[in-house]
Amino acid sequence: MIKMRNRIGYSFDIFQIVDMNDGDQVEGEMMQIEQFVMAYGIEQDRIRALLPEGFESLRPVLRINTEIRDGKRAYIEFNTPVAHDGKRGWLNIAHWEGDQDGISFERKGDATTISSPFFHLEYKGVGIEGGCPAEKDNDGCFFRGEDPFFRPSESISSNKEFCDCAFEWRFHEGDAKGKSIGKTLPAFLQESKTRYERDELTPENAAAIPCNQVLGSYIVRFER
Repeated sequence: MIKMRNRIGYSFDIFQIVDMNDGDQVEGEMMQIEQFVMAYGIEQDRIRALLPEGFESLRPVLRINTEIRDGKRAYIEFNTPVAHDGKRGWLNIAHWEGDQDGISFERKGDATTISSPFFHLEYKGVGIEGGCPAEKDNDGCFFRGEDPFFRPSESISSNKEFCDCAFEWRFHEGDAKGKSIGKTLPAFLQESKTRYERDELTPENAAAIPCNQVLGSYIVRFER
């Protein structure tokens, strides 16, 4: 594992293989999960310029996943849809967890806030159930390293509840932010038009890509 430090002094995992189990979890116990998933649209050429060699951008999308685990600890994951090595799914840009990474959460009535010095999210379920268009095109998630680790997609049978939400990256002034508009929008492949200078795929660089529109968001509660 390699720890990198961003410009505001908080570390993030670039090459860590993720263990989806909470470090405090006793083997054999079930963990209560509240998972929030949100996708937002971007200019696809911007993310193409950041992808490592061998990864193909599938859609002009960045995705934020958060989890509240056993009502005690918050987790954030930042991904983009890719194809690699014959599989289609997501490439993890970075992930953060709990107090060690400055991640906290708060509930006020039906609303939940997850925040850190570099990120802020508020979401609230709207009582309408639905699905996610990307579910049928998701073999799992890649976590980078010398040999990328692929985690197959998790099977979740619980119903998903659509959300109202607002988010903001706070690495630097002008980072991406947006809010939902009460419906789910599609994201289609964009033909390449602009060749940007290549750069490293870091959360700072990805968060600097402007959000065109929040495409959809939901919460789902289940046991892992």
